[in-house]
Amino acid sequence: MENSVDDESHLLDISFPDFTWPVFEAGWVWLAGAGPGDPGLLSLHALNGLQQADTIVYDALVDERILKLASTDAEIIYAGKRGGKPSPKQTDISVKLVELAQKGRRVLRLKGGDPFVFGRGGEEALSLVNAGVPFRIIPGITAGVGGLAYAGIPSTHRGINQAVTFLTGHDQNGVAPDELDWDALAKGSPVIVMYMAMKHIALITQKLMKGGRAAQEPVAVISNATLNDQQVLETTLGTCADDIARSGFKPPAIVVVGKVVSLREQLNWLQPALYESPDHSHMSEETA
Repeated sequence: MENSVDDESHLLDISFPDFTWPVFEAGWVWLAGAGPGDPGLLSLHALNGLQQADTIVYDALVDERILKLASTDAEIIYAGKRGGKPSPKQTDISVKLVELAQKGRRVLRLKGGDPFVFGRGGEEALSLVNAGVPFRIIPGITAGVGGLAYAGIPSTHRGINQAVTFLTGHDQNGVAPDELDWDALAKGSPVIVMYMAMKHIALITQKLMKGGRAAQEPVAVISNATLNDQQVLETTLGTCADDIARSGFKPPAIVVVGKVVSLREQLNWLQPALYESPDHSHMSEETA
């Protein structure tokens, strides 16, 4: 018998009779990853934290629908950090977490993606350690994996790559990271996934090509990954910067370089309307 499309009684009907959920104790901070955007990618531990927390301190990239899962009595504090826009300083955020915990609050620090993957979660956790505040880490799906998956691009694929490199496109001062060995990355990593790379993409692609990567190598840019307005631009290393400028894509976006991008033609499970632009790059607008 087929299930009715209108029957949603099964949704979130999840029970674990032999599992005891962690209790969110007063004075603790839980550092949780909210995933790359789609609320369905939130972990059960993060959901448990949302429902128990007295205070939720959340980042800019946390979907507003996720916050609706919190207790109606919870205090909601925005602590978003966006490049080039006024935002709280990291030290101020860390101090705030300590102060809230020391007041006996159950504090959920909700971060986009995974707190320990370019999320400053380590810095905040160290601040808690130094202040003697107990904490828990709840990993999340990082955009460099989940965002690629929603675009139909595997981060690893047998026969193509046995390694993948995740890097940030800017350092703590907002400039392209000079401490990276770009020549070694170009030669040694078959797939490179870049966070926060849009601002310096022209410089980064030049460095990779100077290090030996072919100008024709496939590149994909995934904007608003996993969300209803996700867009994907397929281009090449040599034309990437110009194509991004013409596309009008804005951060947040993930950039992936490597032959795995070519698998998108077969693995694009969201079935977008794909068209070829005049400059031979491909752009699709998808509904997650």
